[in-house]
Amino acid sequence: MNSKFIRFTVTFFLLSLHLFSYAQFQVYPTHWWIGMKSKSLQLMIHHPEGVPDNIRIKQPGIAIKKIYQADNKHYLFVDLDILPTAKPGMYDIVFSNGKSIQYELKQREKSSTIHQGVRSNDLIYLIMPDRFVNGDPSNDQFPDLQDKVADRTNPYARHGGDFAGVISKLDYLKYAGVTSIWLTPVLENDMPRMKENIWMMSGYHGYWITNHYKVDKRFGTNQTYKDLVKAAHSKGLKIIQDAVYNHVGSYHHTVKDLPMKDWLNQWPSYTGPDHREEVFFDPHATEIEKKKMLGGWFVPHLPDLNLSNSYVANYMIQLNIWATEEFGIDGWRVDTYKYCDEKFLNRINAALLSEFPNLTVFGEAWTNTVPGSAYFTQNNLDVPFKHQIKGVTDFPLQSAIMDAINQPFGWTDGITKVYMTLAQDFLYKNPLTNCIFLDNHDMNRFFSMAGENLDKYKIGLGLLLTIRGIPQVYYGTEVLMKNYKDPNDAAVRWDFPGGWTSDATNKFSGSGRTTEENNAFEYFKILANYRKESPALTSGELKQYIPKNGVYVYFRISNKQKILCVVNTSSKEEQLYLKDYTEMLNGNETYYDVIKQLTLETKDNKIPLPSMSFQIFEIK
Repeated sequence: MNSKFIRFTVTFFLLSLHLFSYAQFQVYPTHWWIGMKSKSLQLMIHHPEGVPDNIRIKQPGIAIKKIYQADNKHYLFVDLDILPTAKPGMYDIVFSNGKSIQYELKQREKSSTIHQGVRSNDLIYLIMPDRFVNGDPSNDQFPDLQDKVADRTNPYARHGGDFAGVISKLDYLKYAGVTSIWLTPVLENDMPRMKENIWMMSGYHGYWITNHYKVDKRFGTNQTYKDLVKAAHSKGLKIIQDAVYNHVGSYHHTVKDLPMKDWLNQWPSYTGPDHREEVFFDPHATEIEKKKMLGGWFVPHLPDLNLSNSYVANYMIQLNIWATEEFGIDGWRVDTYKYCDEKFLNRINAALLSEFPNLTVFGEAWTNTVPGSAYFTQNNLDVPFKHQIKGVTDFPLQSAIMDAINQPFGWTDGITKVYMTLAQDFLYKNPLTNCIFLDNHDMNRFFSMAGENLDKYKIGLGLLLTIRGIPQVYYGTEVLMKNYKDPNDAAVRWDFPGGWTSDATNKFSGSGRTTEENNAFEYFKILANYRKESPALTSGELKQYIPKNGVYVYFRISNKQKILCVVNTSSKEEQLYLKDYTEMLNGNETYYDVIKQLTLETKDNKIPLPSMSFQIFEIK
């Protein structure tokens, strides 16, 4: 063989290896924008063979403030200033060995339809994308991912739902009265099936994140996600993304190749949290139990991030700012909020609102009491640490509504629980910013908790859509999807019937629903659509009366509208005597029945209340 050819081949091969090696450089955030309020940016540069300990930026507009070589030489952290002279374009990051990679600064998008925030005039619809609609079967499975199979016969496996499926149902959601969509995490979960208890579980739910800058390709691409957000915005719908600050999947690159020793909360052996939020505000609490709450790992395959480490904190703050800008979302729901470092939580909330003043962030704080819930948001409590997030998921109210429909009426039982819970709203700075709900992807489904009783279903839904706060419903609630967490969470995450072409029934269509399901859907649709146009229900003052004989009466009042709501949880018909409510009524009103869509004829100044019923009247 010709020696020149051999030398050329070897040279080309070595050059290819060298280029391939440099192609393995990863920079986080992957790109950034000019025009941000904060001019500071911290890059994390990673290479599996090591990163040179010095760099320079070739073009003007970016100044290097500090370079930090991590414990692990595979990582370099670089603090930058984005100068006022910076322009959109590619910037060369040049290493001390003369090699370089490129980093892009983009121009921020200016649009009135992005980062709108979610308010009390919204109705949130919670979707687990894998279980909603399969709009693109070609992305169901990939041979290069750890979990290679989609199998609808296995409740613990992936099923194939995706962004294309959500896009295809935006009109359905808008017709039903939904204004906002909350998606469980959409980022890459490249994990094999993991053992939880006795079951081998897939990460179909999205909470095992392995790449924070790439959506899971079984849902679509980053561009497909942008298309979903834009399509939703074009129809007047908002998008909430699910964030996980507390932990990552065990196949995340920062776990497989730790940047520094204290990147994670480490223990001599596996240690989980006790899940008791009381340790944060209990004056008698011990430090070790607080430490376990903040640093314990949920399960062995979900490493717990040390958010008190400034580099970890910067990484998490920047990636959430990045995702908000990159995808144009309107809000965040933060998973496992109460398990995160408290100073970090205030810092990330301030950073997000600084860049996106209208953005909504609400934390999942699964608490046992109203004081516990209020502790994790802006509150009127005298406590050592003051949280600054504007709202939380209101678990105490959810529990009270379940007691209202299932417990007999009593001094502190049944519907009285709702009254007592709302009476403690003085603990919150603004209870209107709490996200209220009947169920979610971690709980028994509401229709099952209501005993599959349509009257109880209507009471629960009526309360949800007329009490203060931002209401959230779980996908399928409108068509009576049901089940208990038996044997585990997968049982309450069934596919939406009609979301796959092979489905025998299609619950998205009235013709595919039973009479009872259509009854529930129409009730949901009427209330939801009425609510979003009602100033009293969305932002009005709440006035409630002490429940008597299982009957709970409350008003929602704005300067433009007055609404009367009545719940009868008794097993017999009762009467509402209007003379008992002269503080709210003057005796000359007419009453428009919102559900029946007709004006009520009041006889003898009273309104009949059927047993186990919810009624709502607009007072004219």
